Amino acid sequence: MPATYGFLSTYPPTQCGLATFNAALATHLNTNGGSGVVRLLSCDSVSGGIELDRGAPRTVHTWHTDTPGGWRAAANALNRFDVAILQHEYGIYPGDAGNEVLPLLRALRVPSIVVLHTVLSSPDPLQRQVLEQIAATADAVVTMTDTARQRLTGGYDVDPRKISVIPHGAGSRGTGPREEHDRPHLLTWGLLGPGKGIEWALRALAQLGDLNPAPVYTVAGRTHPKVLEQFGDAYRDSLRALAASLGVSGAVRWNDAYLEEDDLTRLIRSADVVVLPYDSTEQVTSGVLIEAVGAGIPVVATEFPHAVELLADGPGLLVPHQDPEAMAAAIRHVLAEPGLPGRLTGLTGGPTLRWPAVAARYQALANGLLATGSPLAASVPA
Repeated sequence: MPATYGFLSTYPPTQCGLATFNAALATHLNTNGGSGVVRLLSCDSVSGGIELDRGAPRTVHTWHTDTPGGWRAAANALNRFDVAILQHEYGIYPGDAGNEVLPLLRALRVPSIVVLHTVLSSPDPLQRQVLEQIAATADAVVTMTDTARQRLTGGYDVDPRKISVIPHGAGSRGTGPREEHDRPHLLTWGLLGPGKGIEWALRALAQLGDLNPAPVYTVAGRTHPKVLEQFGDAYRDSLRALAASLGVSGAVRWNDAYLEEDDLTRLIRSADVVVLPYDSTEQVTSGVLIEAVGAGIPVVATEFPHAVELLADGPGLLVPHQDPEAMAAAIRHVLAEPGLPGRLTGLTGGPTLRWPAVAARYQALANGLLATGSPLAASVPA
């Protein structure tokens, strides 16, 4: 019989990249219908109206992370499956540096795979300790880039034999003709908040007004729920004010929505350039970057780690952080090569980035763990 999988993560209808990743992986591993999701949910977010406390397909248990000791029931729910797959970010688990994931891991009686979405280059002592204990307790650890693997083995005390590199999956965005439009279309999408660097893209856009026709720039995505809860829409409002001061308001389209897959596919396929102006120098995984490259859309990105690794083979151009002049020059270069998207589709949009191929690698990893066996922890009372 095929293995069953229990997934631990945020999960739709929560709107975040981690939830989207987990839903896609669960969908492509759930070939026999016997898998399930333990959903992480913040009670504060529910009461604030940011997330909805309602069920979703495959949800078998909800761990309300503001409830003390909630890890016990979550562990028992995961133990009903053959393999547990846990998504890890420091901010989604309760406790200092998210350390309440540790007793859950120790309570698992089934093989565990932990997927690391962030590996910090300069963690504080507690962050380092938690991640090292996660790696020591889990049966397997997955990073989505070789950069993250090198950072993990070089900066943390971990067993390198436990680490596998499996790329972030990309959706199938179709291979039909791209949407025709009169003006070049620049696109950034994803949850909005400080650090996205949209201000630098707007400043780059202001330097492209001499192009004929001049490009339009779509910024698609809702404000990140945690940012909205703490600061409202101050960041988006500041961007609108900046666009007005630069004289580019008429060239910017604001799409304040979390897009469903069909709408997102149409939007991505309408783009001539995907612009990733992120401020972060830590980001070792970007789902947006993978989706753009997988769709064969040229990318202009700042030099965050995942972009440096993935764009080295030619599917886009790298620019320094907070350098609108360099960003504008790179966008000009890409727009001057009208045949580039077709060439990139053949170069980077191959099957190895698609979710079915990525899920197959998780399946092979899980099957290896099941074949070799895994130490069983003591049962934990509900």
